[in-house]
Amino acid sequence: MDDPTASQWQTGTAAGRWLLLFHQLPPKPDYLRVKVRRRLQKIGAVLLKNSLYVLPNTPESLEDFQWLRREITHDGGDATICAVGFLEGVTDAELEEMFRQASDQVYQALAVAARSAAAEAGEADVERLRRQLSEAVERDFFAASQRMKAERTVAALAERVVRDSQRGPAPESAPPRPQGATWVTRQGVHIDRIASAWLIRRFLDPAARFKFASAQGYSHAPEELRFDMFEGEFTHEGDHCTFETLLARFGLSDPALHAIAQVVHDIDCKDERFGRDEVPGVASVIRGITLTHPSDAARLAAGAAVIDGLYAQFSSAKPQRS
Repeated sequence: MDDPTASQWQTGTAAGRWLLLFHQLPPKPDYLRVKVRRRLQKIGAVLLKNSLYVLPNTPESLEDFQWLRREITHDGGDATICAVGFLEGVTDAELEEMFRQASDQVYQALAVAARSAAAEAGEADVERLRRQLSEAVERDFFAASQRMKAERTVAALAERVVRDSQRGPAPESAPPRPQGATWVTRQGVHIDRIASAWLIRRFLDPAARFKFASAQGYSHAPEELRFDMFEGEFTHEGDHCTFETLLARFGLSDPALHAIAQVVHDIDCKDERFGRDEVPGVASVIRGITLTHPSDAARLAAGAAVIDGLYAQFSSAKPQRS
C-alpha cells in the first residue's frame, strides 16, 4: 500500500516493538537530503545503519514516519515503513540505550547553551530554550539520564532573568489599567492589532470598546487610547511591535504572553527575529481571517479564538518531570 494509515497498522508489541524507515533519496533537489535529516532529528528517530532509521512502535511515531514518507516520495524519493519485533545483531536493550544517548546529547547541549547564555540572556533566550527543552522531552522515549539536569539549568537561567528584570522600574511606574476605555486603531486590522486587542480585553481592560479609524481624517478625542497608530499612546517603540509595547508598558511578565509576542513580532515585523515554529501557521490563519471577514470587529472576534488557542498552548507547554 502506498500510504498506509494508522488504522491499517497494529502498534505495540503485538506487531513488533519497533518501526523502521528505509529511504532512498534522489540526487536532486539538493535541499531534500538536509530536509529529511532535520525532520528525522526533530521526530527523534535514531540512525541504525546507512539510511535505516528506527522509532518505538507507537501511533505517534507511525504518523511521524508516514508524513515523512509522503514528503520523500513527493520529491521523487522512495521510502518504506515496517514494524518489527526482532532485529538481527541488536537487542531491544541496546536500541533503548541508543535512544537514551541521543536524548542525553540534546539535553547536554541545552544545558551548555543555558550556561553560556547566563551572562546576557533575556526572556527571548529563555523561551527559546524552554521550547527546545519541551521538544527534547517529547522525543525522550526511554527516560534519558540528563533530562533533569537540563531542566534545572534552564530553570535556573529563567529565575536569573526574572530577578534581573525585577531590578528595573518599580511596578508602580506602569500606567494604571484603563477601565472601559475606548481604544482606537487603524481600519483593516491584521496580526498586531488583532493580538493587541485580544491582550487589551483579556488582561488590561475587560470592558474595552474598540473603534476603527481611517488613516486620514481621524480626530483624536482626549479620552481615547490609540494603539498601533502613528503617534498613538501604545504603538511600535524601537524594534518592538505594539503587542510587545503593551507588555512592557503594563509590566506583564506571563511567559505565555511573551511567547505570543514573539510570534506576533515575527509576523508583523517580518524580521525572523525569534524564528518560532508557529509563525507560518498562525500567519496563514490570520491571513485567512482577513480574507473572509471584511469587518474589523469580526476579524477581532475570529482572531481572538486563534490567540486564545496560542495562549493555552504556551501556558501548558512546560516540561514535566518524570
